[in-house]
Amino acid sequence: MKQVLKDLRSGRTLVVDAPVPVPGPGTVLVRNVASLVSVGTERMVVSFAEKSLLGKAQSRPDLVRQVWEKARREGVLTAIEAALNRLNQPIALGYSSAGIVEQVGEGVKDLHPGDPVACAGGGYAVHAEYVVVPRLLVTPLPKSVDFESGAFVTLGAIALHGFRLAKPQIGEYVAVIGLGVLGLLTLQLAKASGCEAVGIDIDPWRVEKASSLGVQATLRSEAESFTNAFTQGRGCDAVIICADTPANDPVVLAGRLARDRGRVVVIGAVGLELPRKLYYEKELSFIVSRSYGPGRYDPNYEEKGWDYPYGYVRWTEGRNMEAVAQLIGEGRITVKPLITHRFPIEAAEQAYALIAAKKAPPSLGVLITYPQTEVRSPSRRVALPRSTMVPSSGAKVRLGVLGAGNYATAMFLPNLKSLTGVEKVGIVSANGLHARHAAEKFGFAYAGSDEGEIWNDATINAVAILTRHQHHARQVESALTSRKHVFCEKPLAIHWDEIERIEALLQNEELPLLTVGFNRRFAPLAQRLKAFFEHRAQPLYVYYQVNAGYLPLTHWLHDPLQGGGRIVGEGCHFIDFLVYLVGAVPIRVSGKALPDRGIYCEDNATLVLEFPDGSMGIVSYLANGDKSYPKERVEVFGEGKVAVLEDFRELHLVANGHRRTFRHWLRQDKGHRRLLEAFINAITTIGAPPIPYEQIIGVAKASLAAREALRTQRPIEIL
Repeated sequence: MKQVLKDLRSGRTLVVDAPVPVPGPGTVLVRNVASLVSVGTERMVVSFAEKSLLGKAQSRPDLVRQVWEKARREGVLTAIEAALNRLNQPIALGYSSAGIVEQVGEGVKDLHPGDPVACAGGGYAVHAEYVVVPRLLVTPLPKSVDFESGAFVTLGAIALHGFRLAKPQIGEYVAVIGLGVLGLLTLQLAKASGCEAVGIDIDPWRVEKASSLGVQATLRSEAESFTNAFTQGRGCDAVIICADTPANDPVVLAGRLARDRGRVVVIGAVGLELPRKLYYEKELSFIVSRSYGPGRYDPNYEEKGWDYPYGYVRWTEGRNMEAVAQLIGEGRITVKPLITHRFPIEAAEQAYALIAAKKAPPSLGVLITYPQTEVRSPSRRVALPRSTMVPSSGAKVRLGVLGAGNYATAMFLPNLKSLTGVEKVGIVSANGLHARHAAEKFGFAYAGSDEGEIWNDATINAVAILTRHQHHARQVESALTSRKHVFCEKPLAIHWDEIERIEALLQNEELPLLTVGFNRRFAPLAQRLKAFFEHRAQPLYVYYQVNAGYLPLTHWLHDPLQGGGRIVGEGCHFIDFLVYLVGAVPIRVSGKALPDRGIYCEDNATLVLEFPDGSMGIVSYLANGDKSYPKERVEVFGEGKVAVLEDFRELHLVANGHRRTFRHWLRQDKGHRRLLEAFINAITTIGAPPIPYEQIIGVAKASLAAREALRTQRPIEIL
């Protein structure tokens, strides 16, 4: 399928071939017929992308500070590589489309293939031939609404939510500042609601367009006198700002137009420096509208489909979309006159050149259209040009990858790229786009959106599982039973029954090899640290401090069904490091945690792990610190020696009154590359797993036992 992307690094608008995405539970696969370019919002993205690196830095000083802090903590090269990786990720453009349902995911009962629908959401209702959209961001289109009109439903919902925030009453005076698509839709909503409405803009062409829709409008230069006469000197009850400008003038003008104790609502992106005297003397109410309505930016609503009770939240973003579709169908909102340009998806670059041009013909509704003459069977695999492939040269490892998120593109694949002996066959991700980008960048033969491509590919003999945590155990089982070696990014599993099934599978010595992404034990400084305590006869005391940083409660890692929680999802790294240093799995774990107080989620905790030889390991995993402070610190005491490992950049070894220090000056080295080398070597030469299976399984059990210990407040034996 064709999809429109913006390359943040070069600023180019691209139309690429990408695999058709696969609908998951609670989502809908839609074949787009038309999608609307949001001139204001998308122009900001285009403007940022087209800046030089210096220009990008100047426009986003907050991101520059993040890079600087990362450089201080982890090294200059690490920070630069991370920043460039972010810039190398293409952005999928668009968030308002209409089309035909092709397939529904599990749990979707009220939509069926063939239904006409409107779709919303950045990252969902993008400019592509096929899109996968969560059910609550899809609304059926009435029979009287064509697809081009349906593409305006999302923008209409944004206008409607802002209009509702103004709390208009029948007969009230409403002024709308800024007569782009949002402003013209808002004006029509005001008129349809029985309000007396006036539109204001600096562009005579847009003022004329508003007049042609049967609403009153005036130029900015005449706004105050016109509105004074329009309201008979009383002022406007509500002023809704739909302009798109960094200037503060719309906010100042709104204050002047509003009546005493009037209401001002901002929908557009404008300067927000309130003139205090003006707003104070009139005691004005001021609200910044948040997109389509309640539910926006709530993962439980948008991603999980947890709708709000109708009796308590009457107008969610989904219900606002439904209302707009109905208003269009009844003719109370007219959108056809707002369409000024249409571009087939193959010519989408021209659409963005139009909206970015400083001297361009007037434009309002810019549509991307999609071919409908031939309904093709959705292809979930795209072959890449042979020129991007790394020659196999008789490689014994023929790799398929599941997942193309940040870990894959920032860590796993860059480290893999420089290794020999690996043929990169295929990479798959659920939405297909990320897989396509990673395949092109890192030299895979094809990209896909269906993991069945990997299982059914007989040329693949090794699989890297880099997906979200809830998929790991199932995909490990599938890979092993498909006779493919497995690299699984941690954790191995998030439920006890998953561990038991994998443990049983591993009893078969004829199965391919399995390893888990516990990279820290392969770090050069970690291996030097372990060697420092080699041939010990006494138990060790190991303290591992982790300044993990805060994650919002809505983050998927906290979700017990997706991430398993931070102790299981990330804490397993640190438990494994203790296992590596001690050389055995723990027999018992206990723990205490700070109260969450509605802010945290079992992620301010101290775990105590006991080992068979009497060694003790303590992990303090903390989310309540300052992220500018280094993340990890390990202290080891034993046999008259002390070792301190500082964030995998600096190691101090103290024995017999002497101190030795080893440093990585320019970057962290947490062992990612060496782990991959060990995995490849295990397949091609050694034939034994890089990490002993008893330790892989033991760490998985200890991680789940640690979570249980925190919840029960009692020690848990690890069997």
